[in-house]
Amino acid sequence: MNTAPITTAPTTAEILPPIGPAALAERVQQGRALMLDVREPDEFTRERIGGSRPLPLSTLGRLAPPIAAPAGADLVFLCRTGNRTNMAAARLASLLPLGAQGYVLEGGIEAWKAAGLAVEQSPRAPLPMMQQVQISAGTIILLGVLLTLAVSPWFLAVPGFVGAGLVFAGMSGWCGMTRVLALMPWNRGGVSGT
Repeated sequence: MNTAPITTAPTTAEILPPIGPAALAERVQQGRALMLDVREPDEFTRERIGGSRPLPLSTLGRLAPPIAAPAGADLVFLCRTGNRTNMAAARLASLLPLGAQGYVLEGGIEAWKAAGLAVEQSPRAPLPMMQQVQISAGTIILLGVLLTLAVSPWFLAVPGFVGAGLVFAGMSGWCGMTRVLALMPWNRGGVSGT
């Protein structure tokens, strides 16, 4: 009989413990915390916590170097709701400088705002790219279905093509619609997130 103890993977809270918005705000005010926003650049540009730095998850390679942080400062990773930071906790923890403490902002920016704390916004910034893709794909699919009903059944190929493109994007990580939308004038503007 095997009597070896069963080990389980550490939980997110064991890897990067949560910190609430009020506690984080206090540490930031005291200069004891560096906030790192793991959302994509378009999301960061549109809305962010003042003083946070962008560190998009999509740009982190497997061998990313440790983050340069002020001595004695805690590193706090954040996203919109906390889901992305929790899912990437092990990878983010690997970026901590030796001896540094890392945390995840519990509830993300949404919890920060719910606690009555201020965020910086750029209302003229474009919608996040994922939202643009969803709006575009939905519009093209709806138009294809309407044209199928009103004009010709051959227009059913349009929603089929978009659906196949979305499946391919999900499986490969490459989205042609995102590439096309990135070339649009509203996505090439000069709204800066810093």
